[in-house]
Formats: sequence, C-alpha cells, structure tokens
Amino acid sequence: MTAVAAWNGSLAMETTEAGPAPLRDLVPRARSGDEAARRELAERSGRAAYGLALQLVRNPADAQDVAQDTLIKFFSTLERIDEDRPVLPWLFRIVRNATVDLQRRKAVRRGPSLDSGAVDGTAIDPIDPQANPHLDTEKKDLQRRIWRALQNLDPHHSEILVLREYQDLSYREISEVLHIPQGTVMSRLHAARKSLRQSLLAQGWLFGGES
Repeated sequence: MTAVAAWNGSLAMETTEAGPAPLRDLVPRARSGDEAARRELAERSGRAAYGLALQLVRNPADAQDVAQDTLIKFFSTLERIDEDRPVLPWLFRIVRNATVDLQRRKAVRRGPSLDSGAVDGTAIDPIDPQANPHLDTEKKDLQRRIWRALQNLDPHHSEILVLREYQDLSYREISEVLHIPQGTVMSRLHAARKSLRQSLLAQGWLFGGES
C-alpha cells in the first residue's frame, strides 16, 4: 500500500500528533519496512498536513492537493528526519513550501472558506452544549471574523499566526518551518498580532483597551 493510498479517506480527522505514540517513534519503524508503522505514519501525517494546508489556502480541493504532494515529499525524505526531534516542524515546512508553490502556479480556486463554518470544523471550535447560547454565538461570530481578517493579512502574517495560535508550534519550531531566525519569528508574530488586532478594531469587535 502506498503512503497516499493509506491516507486516502482520512482527511476529516484530527490535525495533531494525538495518538498512542509520537510521530517520531513511527519513523524508524517505517524506515525498516514496518507496513503498519508506514500506514499509521501516512494517516496521521496526512491529516496534519491537510489541516495546516486548509488553514493556509482556505480551499478544500487545493488543500488536498497540497497534502498529497506533501505526503509524497515527506516519505521521500524519511531517511533525513532526525528521530530525536518532533516530526511536525519537518512536515509543516514541506506543507508551507508546497503551498507557496501552488500559489505561484495559479490563483487559488474559490471554494468553501473556513469562516463559513462549512469545512471540517478545522479552525472553528464546536459549541459546548452546556454553555450560554448567546455567548457561544458571539464567540463563533468572532472566530469567523478573525478568519476573515486573517485572509486579508499579509501572507507572512497569516501563516505565522496559524502556526503559532492554531497549530501551537513553539518559536523554534516555527523558525524551522519558515526557515527564519527565532528573532524574526518573534518580531513577525508581534507585527502579525498587531495587524490582526487593528483589523478587528476596525470591524468593531475589539475596543482600544483590549488585547
């Protein structure tokens, strides 16, 4: 079974390293030809790649293309992965490069956007049935507005916010994904948060004293 075939049909699942073992523990087993390890690595890395791609390109068809390209590249570089370090930064760097390549080749096709709430729930948290419905509605509205604002930010700002705030990567991991110094990560993240805040202020969803 190929890596892409093993991943096919699992796109709507979680986008983290959740599971019985970290992804990096699967790498040496996959290298040695363990078919079960390769299948699990393909499924879990494929879901993670698709989740990030969807957040970056905001189009399910393009995100699937990016994730498939990423998975092929990921398995072709399996021998170069450092088993002592987390796998996601390596994987996400491939996703980011594939996204840049896609955007260079063509304009991103229009499709359902994350702010519509129609795509897998990847970026929009589900409503807690025990919570206050009015507050839940306001929270969901704010989440949608945040995603609309992200779409209008400079791409360097939107991608770093996605990696930090939604993928929860550390500064060092973001540095590895974007191939920039950690100091640049910090300054770019500060500027990105400022730009996002200004956008939300302009929409009337934040007030001057809020952060």
